[in-house]
Amino acid sequence: MPEIHAPRRERLQGVLADLGADAALITSLVNVRYLTGLASSNAAFLLPADGPGVLATDARYGLAAARDGPDVELIVTRMVEQDLADTAAARGLGRLAFETHEVTVERHAALVAGTPGVSFIPLGRAVEELRVVKDEAEIALLARACAITSAAFDEVVPGIRPGLTERDLALALERAMSDRGAEAPAFATIVASGPNGAIPHHVPASRELSPGDLVTDFGARYGGYHADMTRTFALGRPAAWQRDVYALVAAAQQAGMAAATAGADVAAVDGAARGLIEDAGHGEHFTHGLGHGVGLEIHEAPIMGHGKTGTLRDRVPITVEPGIYLPGVGGVRIEDTLVVRADAEAAVPRELLTTTTRELLVL
Repeated sequence: MPEIHAPRRERLQGVLADLGADAALITSLVNVRYLTGLASSNAAFLLPADGPGVLATDARYGLAAARDGPDVELIVTRMVEQDLADTAAARGLGRLAFETHEVTVERHAALVAGTPGVSFIPLGRAVEELRVVKDEAEIALLARACAITSAAFDEVVPGIRPGLTERDLALALERAMSDRGAEAPAFATIVASGPNGAIPHHVPASRELSPGDLVTDFGARYGGYHADMTRTFALGRPAAWQRDVYALVAAAQQAGMAAATAGADVAAVDGAARGLIEDAGHGEHFTHGLGHGVGLEIHEAPIMGHGKTGTLRDRVPITVEPGIYLPGVGGVRIEDTLVVRADAEAAVPRELLTTTTRELLVL
């Protein structure tokens, strides 16, 4: 879809002009996909500050590259980084910006040694910064991923019963997402029952479900875009502490979502939710940030947490996911994916993409 990717490359070329770079060597596979459309396990992209780019990949992806990036030059090679650096040298692109966070010291040394006459300068996370604000095509893919996620949860919940294992439930959620068109799970599905609910990233195991609280954190990937949703529900009559903690987490999430508007400071958004939890005496039990960006990766900028910097902007998808984790007892987390909106036509300052009820479900 050249009409989507070409404007992204133009925005990066503006960054290169500001850096005084002749070209950028993009080696992050996610960023290559963002700029060209090609998803592969071996690719790199050379983007001059002016003019069309050059995509390099090996023969396994040659036909896909020609299909997905018809408006860029294609080189079929296994040595994608070095061959693109050689191309830059041959074309007089002597100041080559590279992704310092992605290229290892060893790879950088090989590029410098193998490309005399080329000066390598830091590009940093310039592409990731461009990816923070999504275009409407990206938001549509993310919305579809979230719709699949919500529908899968609604299908699976009626079948949850004592005796199922955490792993059984995780697999059922993943099957339901696949049946609805998901490419794959967005990340390793989390099902945490009873005391395991106090472990935010618990790995589902053979523990059988029994009366108590149950945390599920999962999402579908669709078109490369990652959904993220967490629901906590009770199997059997919930204890008083479960109702109290759930109500507190639900209030904190509402406060966080209300604060998530264009122009809001990310630390302040985190603080809006965290303050409620701290005031209730559970500050030490909320052990992670309030949320993060989502897109071609499950965790993207911006990160909303204590000490984080930056502001939210129009068309930035984020999660809002406060939690309280009581060691040896259990936990509660409620998470939704939403899009911050600031345009004049937006009826509300945010668009909620995960639609499953956030009421405490008692099964």
